[in-house]
Amino acid sequence: MKIATSVAAAALALGLANGAQGATLDVVKKRGEVVCGTTTGFAGFSAPDAQGVWRGLDVDLCRAVAASVFGDASKIKIVPLNSQQRFTALQSGEVDVLTRNTTVTQQRDTALGIIHAGINFYDGQGFMVPKSLGVKSAKDLNGATICLQTGTSNENTLADWARANKVNYKPVVIETFNEVVNAFATGRCDVFSTDASGLSSIRISKLEKPDDYLVLPEIISKEPLGPFVRQGDDAWLNIVRWSLSAMIEAEEYGITAANVDSQLKSENPNVRRILGVTPGAGKNLGLDEKWAYNIIKQVGNYGESFERNVGQGSPLKIRRGLNAQWTDGGLMYALPIR
Repeated sequence: MKIATSVAAAALALGLANGAQGATLDVVKKRGEVVCGTTTGFAGFSAPDAQGVWRGLDVDLCRAVAASVFGDASKIKIVPLNSQQRFTALQSGEVDVLTRNTTVTQQRDTALGIIHAGINFYDGQGFMVPKSLGVKSAKDLNGATICLQTGTSNENTLADWARANKVNYKPVVIETFNEVVNAFATGRCDVFSTDASGLSSIRISKLEKPDDYLVLPEIISKEPLGPFVRQGDDAWLNIVRWSLSAMIEAEEYGITAANVDSQLKSENPNVRRILGVTPGAGKNLGLDEKWAYNIIKQVGNYGESFERNVGQGSPLKIRRGLNAQWTDGGLMYALPIR
């Protein structure tokens, strides 16, 4: 049944993608806003604040796309999607772009009629346990019950890891994210397994006593997270991809929301191209030459977005690690704007 459903979904996706080639930018401009699919609430990445305003690393990427297209980062509409809804919503055109902590895999990038447009967070699957369990390593989880959300890559990754490490466990697979959290919090399972960033978010924002829980040191997979768009629309793919790249490259060159106006006078040829002082990049994308300037001015560079949403300026306090610039030992390496 799962195979038949996947094949049907892929066929639908390919048909819809082929019918929408080259149309997304025109649709977005006519509508007057970018529609972004996000999580239903994942602190640090995409969640409404106390005033109901959606914020997070993924929301900032959505805002960056709006800034590049309209010169106004506020022209967005957020559509919350669970793990089961996300790909269908993109395939069907309900959303223009998926900015929803989604792992890039070969199957997703080739068989569903969608394609990734870059990586905005390098992650990996991990484990969280109550400290009362007395477990210090994932290899001590033999016989444990482990909570997971269905429809994610975590199920197969965990099964592969457990088989390789001869760890027997009982999966507790639940469809709704909040129900998974509640199951873990009420002791229905011993362990919660998902991306490490998700564990940090859940621990701080969803659990009543965060200090009673421990994220184990093991990371058992590569989980590169990034935005997805429909296949067959290269113009829109380019806009999303280069909006993210502009944020990363702006950090590399020290261009911030606070200094971007003074940087317009820079003699650095790379800075001048990024900010549109030397024209060409905007024309290449079919956008105004100030597309990247507008992103940096209104949203900030990648480092600014990271720090306020998930880094040291946030409750999550996630270290940059692999998400640091390549010049600082990380993997954030922007393609050059030239």
